[in-house]
Amino acid sequence: MKSIEKPTANRQQSTPELMAPAGDWTMLTAAIKAGADAVYFGVDKLNMRAKAENFSTGDLQKISEYCKERNIKTYLTLNTIVYEEELAEVEEIITAAKVAGINRVICWDLAVAQICKKLQVDFCISTQGSVSNSLSANFYKQIGAVRIVLARECSLEEIKKIRAYTDLEIEAFVHGAMCIAVSGRCFMSHHLFGKSANRGECIQPCRREFEVTDTVTGKSMLIGEDYVLSAKDLCTIEFIDMLIEAGIDSFKIEGRKRSPEYVAKTVSVYRRAIDLYYMGELTAEIKKELLRELENVYNRGFSSGFYFGKPSSEDYSDIYGSKAKTRKVYAGKVVNYYKKTKIAQAFLESGEIKTGDEVLIIGSSSGVVNLKITNIFKDDVQTVAAAKGDMITFPCEETVRNNDRIYIVVQINAPSISPKGGEKNTRSEY
Repeated sequence: MKSIEKPTANRQQSTPELMAPAGDWTMLTAAIKAGADAVYFGVDKLNMRAKAENFSTGDLQKISEYCKERNIKTYLTLNTIVYEEELAEVEEIITAAKVAGINRVICWDLAVAQICKKLQVDFCISTQGSVSNSLSANFYKQIGAVRIVLARECSLEEIKKIRAYTDLEIEAFVHGAMCIAVSGRCFMSHHLFGKSANRGECIQPCRREFEVTDTVTGKSMLIGEDYVLSAKDLCTIEFIDMLIEAGIDSFKIEGRKRSPEYVAKTVSVYRRAIDLYYMGELTAEIKKELLRELENVYNRGFSSGFYFGKPSSEDYSDIYGSKAKTRKVYAGKVVNYYKKTKIAQAFLESGEIKTGDEVLIIGSSSGVVNLKITNIFKDDVQTVAAAKGDMITFPCEETVRNNDRIYIVVQINAPSISPKGGEKNTRSEY
């Protein structure tokens, strides 16, 4: 049965917005420097990433001013379910967002939408709303929504049909973690540990290895070779051109609980892909190169999600943790930066650093600076390596700041394995 709405006529398609996650100031800075058009973030309550560092309502003014100066849109997530006793607090947060000049609120609970409408604050309907058809989209338009974040279960063909029957802005995920529950509405964490995913508290028990036990004999066995409830990460870089041509208005990267370098890398890769598409230079070979870059940061393996139909057994991860091909190892801190000569001075607190090493310099104001060490000076004498306890200087084109952390990027020869087998990669290492 077709939608009762008429196809939208003469809708102008513009370059899709690239939206990045920001769990803290370092991630926000990294996302903007990498080429994001918009950032989304939560405050310390009522957002679906309660375990991320998050911001406070007192940060909203500074965030808004910082982003407006750089022509970056700001989206505040208030996308959990809301209880009766929290309604006044919701209004306080939205009022603070309006005063600060935050562009939009992303919500799911209709109470939040109603308060946004009352306060004349633009709002978007979160993927938790499970919008998967044009009638639903146009209903939300009638109550004042300016955008819908489509259900992750929508295929590319379904998105095209929805696009034809609504002129409401459409947002879709292009990269990051996926959940086996419909639009992420899962009860497993709450059932096992009393931590509700629908309140942003999920501790992801689904990502672990499971064992089935016969309660009569006590005998047990592992469930297959895969982590049967742990989906691979979504990655659309190899078909990003198809998403652009489908008329999606905003491409969203998931990852507020991941690292700043993850945000910097994923945003920069998708930025290049979008820009190259409009230049007519996004080739199959370039897509493969960009995919290889994405494989270097935290991932559980890659899947196309629901874009080409329902995922199969191949879309489940076969490891615990990350399949990233690199990790970062802490080396030291920046103690000075000489802007005229573009030289960084650093004190090494761990390990060794040598010429040819790839390093990351990470800080709340610097974001993520990625560079290769070309020269090292110790006590004004050029050297090829330095170790723990050394004070060194090296060329650094981008401005860095005192106390920025320095990490060496190292290759990983083997993927992560189950905690039962020993070591695994943590999020702090991509």
